[in-house]
Amino acid sequence: MSAQPAKTLAESAAEYGLKPEEYDLIVQRLNREPNLVELGVFSVMWSEHCSYKSSRKHLGKFPTTGPRVICGPGENAGVIDIGDGQACIFKMESHNHPSYIEPYQGAATGVGGIMRDVFTMGARPIALLNALRFGDPSHPKTKRLVSGVVSGIGGYGNCVGVPTVAGETNFHKGYDGNILVNAMCVGLADADKIFYSAAPSPGLPVVYFGSKTGRDGIHGATMASQEFDDASDEKRPTVQVGDPFAEKLLIEATLELMASGAVAAIQDMGAAGLTSSSVEMAGKGGVGVELNLDMVPQREEGMSAYEMMLSESQERMLAVLKPGREADGQRIFKKWGLDAATIGHTTDTGRMVLKHTGEVVCDVPLAPLFDDAPLYDRPWVATPAQPRLAPSDVPAPADYAAAVVKLMSAPDMASKRWLWEQYDRHVMADTLEDSATGADAGIVRV
Repeated sequence: MSAQPAKTLAESAAEYGLKPEEYDLIVQRLNREPNLVELGVFSVMWSEHCSYKSSRKHLGKFPTTGPRVICGPGENAGVIDIGDGQACIFKMESHNHPSYIEPYQGAATGVGGIMRDVFTMGARPIALLNALRFGDPSHPKTKRLVSGVVSGIGGYGNCVGVPTVAGETNFHKGYDGNILVNAMCVGLADADKIFYSAAPSPGLPVVYFGSKTGRDGIHGATMASQEFDDASDEKRPTVQVGDPFAEKLLIEATLELMASGAVAAIQDMGAAGLTSSSVEMAGKGGVGVELNLDMVPQREEGMSAYEMMLSESQERMLAVLKPGREADGQRIFKKWGLDAATIGHTTDTGRMVLKHTGEVVCDVPLAPLFDDAPLYDRPWVATPAQPRLAPSDVPAPADYAAAVVKLMSAPDMASKRWLWEQYDRHVMADTLEDSATGADAGIVRV
């Protein structure tokens, strides 16, 4: 059998979700062809998931400032002043594609990721919420998806010890082809102790801590930007695998590290993993970054630079520490049983330089990665307004009792007890109202 011809970089770019014109733009930015590692880095940073290249135009229409807004869009989570020297930090994010492919882990890692966005800003998570949309109950996939997603949300949140206090679940045939799994986390912090991700200056150590890096979730960010078809199950290796007990250790270690005064900047490794965290920290700070990938804690042998940079293994953080504070960090990481290593430093070059086995495997300017993805104004069609109905327009039911039973048995109106009973609503002992009481919202003591 003859060997298959090697793919060109342009062909690989298409597989990673980059259009031919986008690949040409990368070549222009670099003034040369990228290598495979550089192509992988660009492909995830220019994905819809990381760059918002199709939605940024519309997201900019929202009001984002106000007298109580401490931090609006641009950081890991939003921060609102709630008085008494305290701040509420919160974030909502979807994990739709991963949950459709692998319901339990997709939903579970959505919960884990949203918590990291909150405690990386300096807040202790105090409440979880979710908003779920599934297809028609009669669809052959719906039962498995509902069961897996709900189990994943409960399994992660319950184990990490943060209450799931509210949410909503609806069904419609429009979601048969792809469900919506929105997770939200709310945290509490001192208003004068908020932590940000921008690396403040060159010459500072870059420290990795948390779980080891594996081969799970590679190209998860680009997968989340693709359409689904009958072969979607083949994308299961792009879904991350979560460990809520590791997340609990990570919460405590991160908050203790922050309290020690050693942190200059900090960022969780979410979508695009080590790539996005290092690019965003250096890009926001206007500095460069150099990483030695040989120092990255790895749970599998023979990992390539490409795999390490694109892995989305969960429960990992990246911090830029203040000068001379590495020993303090190591002491805290050892106390909490976390892997940790100094994997690089910030520079004054404005470039990302990656070294592996003694060779430079990536050397690219940060600006095109950080905030120079092509932006699009996609065609769209306005949804026509539904006519307003007056009470007189609605015919009275022939049998009121039968009408009430029909409403109560409809999936959207029926009791969701089977779902929310799987969530620990009272862990931390601060939940005052939750779904079980019939309240319209969760209430948590601060």
